[in-house]
Amino acid sequence: MKDWYALYANILYLHFSEGFYRLPESAKNAASPGNPLLRLLRMGGYTLVRLIGNLFQKVEKPEKLQGKVWLYVVSQNNYDSLHFLQAGIPDAVLVAGQSKAIGRYNDTIARISLRKKLLYYYKFPSLFLRFLSHRRKSTLRFADLLYDAIGFYEVYLQKLRKYRPQAIVFANDHNADARALLLAASTLGIKTAYVQHSSISHLFPPLSFDLSLLEGQDSLDKYRQCGPVEGRVELVGMPKADGFTKLRNNSRRVQTIGIACNLMDLTEELKALLVNITRDFPSFRIVLRPHPRDRRDFSFIRTISPSIKLSDSGQQRVFEYLQGLDMLISGNSGVHLEAVLLNVWSVYFNFNPKEELHDYYGYVAHGLVDAASSYQELKPMLQQGMSQKPEVYLRARYYNATVGTEFDGRSGELALKHLQNFLGYTPQAKNSSTTHL
Repeated sequence: MKDWYALYANILYLHFSEGFYRLPESAKNAASPGNPLLRLLRMGGYTLVRLIGNLFQKVEKPEKLQGKVWLYVVSQNNYDSLHFLQAGIPDAVLVAGQSKAIGRYNDTIARISLRKKLLYYYKFPSLFLRFLSHRRKSTLRFADLLYDAIGFYEVYLQKLRKYRPQAIVFANDHNADARALLLAASTLGIKTAYVQHSSISHLFPPLSFDLSLLEGQDSLDKYRQCGPVEGRVELVGMPKADGFTKLRNNSRRVQTIGIACNLMDLTEELKALLVNITRDFPSFRIVLRPHPRDRRDFSFIRTISPSIKLSDSGQQRVFEYLQGLDMLISGNSGVHLEAVLLNVWSVYFNFNPKEELHDYYGYVAHGLVDAASSYQELKPMLQQGMSQKPEVYLRARYYNATVGTEFDGRSGELALKHLQNFLGYTPQAKNSSTTHL
């Protein structure tokens, strides 16, 4: 008999870990509301809209799923990280769960029906009690995440038996739905591969794919901290950046500044910085970019200065945004690495000084970005930028294995060769600068 607690503890590895529970509330709120009433409302809304609502929608098209290579995505960023594989893998199809929001790509991907998920919610009371006895604090804080996770594994197991994909390529290894599909595939012996889509945290689950294509040494070092690394690993750089490396910023001075924020950042801190910069440096153009999940009202920028514009992260890809910048200011966000890859000078600035979450990704510690703990420290950097913008893209070599090599801007080629070989499409690529474990 399957140990359902152990299975769901694996599915919820990240969000029910002690490390995640100790994160500041702003970080946890991005996954689950801090207010218990809002969590209950979220569970109710999930039941009505996504569970019961799914009963009345037929979304699966079997001909798109049967025997294919599934490129499984859980976000718009995932799509951007995997869609390039379709050109080199004829049987590849982008796949997502029935109601998963994939931004502007919602209507372009094959869907997996989750109508039967409702049948497994009888397990919730017993699982809740088991989790409560083992991880009381996390269970009370993240009951909505446990509720959301119910049924993914069971339904995906059925779908895999029905459609028998050749392999599944993931761009996420820690969301509940992605982990459930990974575990279901492992149960049935279906090949799995992973293409890293964003920066890695030491809180992530250990790597457990047959093939993992990581961006660089930083990612591998962090995964080794997470636990034993299973399967083959190759360091291939960042395929989604390939089309933009030829457009690296060559400006010698800063004229346009980007400020990228997310739900962990306080709007009052953003306002204060915008007021200070526009007052002291009126010639700078500023483009504020909220995270795609950040739905807060940023109309206040119009009251500060007409030189501030807003980037629509739901429509404009991050590299398109960065292409128009000379300098980026951001807090704990993977956008720093993407900026440096385009030779955009990036500065770490904590927009939530009330909470202790300094340099979450280690970018400051490893010299990828500069840091300013206050506007007083940032101001001299802005003054310097007016006359001399540093060249920074080579700082990314620890994070991106192809930077400064013959494969710079050709990460997709390397990733595709490894995946084709993994799937038996072509022989092993030679003359590769990647690292094999």
